[in-house]
Amino acid sequence: CSGLIKIRLKFLNDTEEVAVVRPEDTVGGLKSKYFPGQESQMKFIYRGQLLQDQGRTLRSLHITDNCVIHCHRSRSATTTTTLPDPSAAAPDAGSLPLGGGNLMIPTVMVVLAVVWYFRINYRQLFTAPATVSLIGLTVLFSFLLFGMYGQ
Repeated sequence: CSGLIKIRLKFLNDTEEVAVVRPEDTVGGLKSKYFPGQESQMKFIYRGQLLQDQGRTLRSLHITDNCVIHCHRSRSATTTTTLPDPSAAAPDAGSLPLGGGNLMIPTVMVVLAVVWYFRINYRQLFTAPATVSLIGLTVLFSFLLFGMYGQ
């Protein structure tokens, strides 16, 4: 059949399918022909570019005979790109999960407070460079806090 080209559809598990198409076929047509009912789940990648425009023809994308298009099937159907809901993106402070990132600042504050306690009550254990370093760390941490939470 003249005018037909073969395209290799390669999946993540290294399996391949051969698609026989015309250069005038569109990306959307290719999806609906070889993945009926799953068009919204399929992502095509050619030469490192995600083929998002469903109306582009294979010829306009310079897809020729024996080219490889990488296919990725999403787990759920994706629709057009939507912006996230701002109210859902920022949980209230009472519902923050406990994790290393959320506990880092209170942990550093407690450690600094304990070290300052020992510095005040056991002066003989702290040399001048140790005291200067403690002051420097406290100032640096204060700037970090005011930079993150200050207005």
